Amino acid sequence: MKYLSLTLLLATSLFLPPAASTALARDGGIESLRQTGKAFSSVAKKAAPAVVFIQVEGRSETEEADLQRGWPFQDDLFRRFFGDDFPGLSRPAPGKKRRHIGQGSGFVFAQAGDAAFVVTNNHVVENAERIRVKFQDGREFDAALQGADPKSDVAVLKIAARDLPALKWGDSAQLEVGEWVVAMGNPFGLSHTLTTGVVSAKGRTSLGINDYEDFIQTDAAINPGNSGGPLLNLDAEVVGMNTAIFSKSGGSMGVGFAIPSNLARAIAEQIVANGRVVRGYIGLAVQPLTAEIAEALGLKASQGVLVNQVNSGSPAERAGVKPGDVLLSFDGVKLDDGSQYRNRAAMARPGSGVALGLIRDGRRQDILVQVGRLDEAALQGAETAQAIGIAVRALTPEEAGRLRLAKAVQVTGVEPRSLAALAGIAPGTLILEVNRKPVGSPAEFAAALAESAGSALLRIGENGFSRQVTLRWR
Repeated sequence: MKYLSLTLLLATSLFLPPAASTALARDGGIESLRQTGKAFSSVAKKAAPAVVFIQVEGRSETEEADLQRGWPFQDDLFRRFFGDDFPGLSRPAPGKKRRHIGQGSGFVFAQAGDAAFVVTNNHVVENAERIRVKFQDGREFDAALQGADPKSDVAVLKIAARDLPALKWGDSAQLEVGEWVVAMGNPFGLSHTLTTGVVSAKGRTSLGINDYEDFIQTDAAINPGNSGGPLLNLDAEVVGMNTAIFSKSGGSMGVGFAIPSNLARAIAEQIVANGRVVRGYIGLAVQPLTAEIAEALGLKASQGVLVNQVNSGSPAERAGVKPGDVLLSFDGVKLDDGSQYRNRAAMARPGSGVALGLIRDGRRQDILVQVGRLDEAALQGAETAQAIGIAVRALTPEEAGRLRLAKAVQVTGVEPRSLAALAGIAPGTLILEVNRKPVGSPAEFAAALAESAGSALLRIGENGFSRQVTLRWR
């Protein structure tokens, strides 16, 4: 019967006059738009009760650049005649604390007993002394910071309240370019605003926004105040967290970025459980696999990333990964750039095993690596060592015995015109202590630098003599 009715409908439409056919098409188009609008309305009704307006109060350092932007008469001619101390106008001195009020968005994603948890961007609540959240129904709560992860720009707030509505996480890996998405938040303080658009691109990296990047790009309007709000699919599931925009005007230009839900959820759930984030450690450094390098290695395609360094004593070294290997996949997921590898390595659970698919000498193989735990302090120290322009290695037992040293590291490289170079440190120099603490390995050296508050006192050894050197990098 269904097939017969359809046939009759099609047959009838063939004999309709042109005006009637146009009217039918117009009515069908309007009905299609009406259904689309109802789909967006349905998302709003389901999601809005769990979306919050966040207001923060805090104090921040006053910087000269901020003063210039906020100074109403920064014109050079005005200042030449009247100066900076024009009567009736005052400017806070650089370096002093000033009070600021900020705002953003967030959403409830979990409830545990008498507490509810709200996820937002770290940059929304960073340095906050007081945090207030407001729901669509007018309820307001003071919130405490449960924990934050600046490297991914995710933070979790805790509210003392029961039975609050919560949003459901969706699977961002299933998103497709061109799919409809809905952004909700509080742009410019306009509470619970909805905008719509499509997924413009996925896997955006190397934008310089966060340390760990895998952004969803969307043309749904995102403006100041939207940060931390949900990006939703048509089932009202969270597929992303709105975080940043590309703009020359300060407002939306159709290029917005959201942290994918799979990343935001993994970070947020760790913060709820542990108050902090623990990342996996493989111990590789990679670089892009260019067409020229691929050709030199005898590869027909340039898909993958090239291993250029394997850290000593790392899980990768123990598993047998070597410099020059080409990584094709991480636990079955294809790798196209270094950021993908870094993100997946960081999110791997310490103690778990991951399979690295690689090519070595033209042969494909899989290597199982036992994931270690990333020492954030050591990583920070390694970044500091790189910033001051120095690389070190541990002494061999034979070298330590010959030099009669219980502990020391030897400088293997110094960047030209770096802080280390300006202090007279050269390759071959021995570093005996950092802030009066003996160091005997690159890890100990990095950890000692990580504990330094912008400066370090090094005792170095050269030609049988030692001297003290102070390095300041902040």
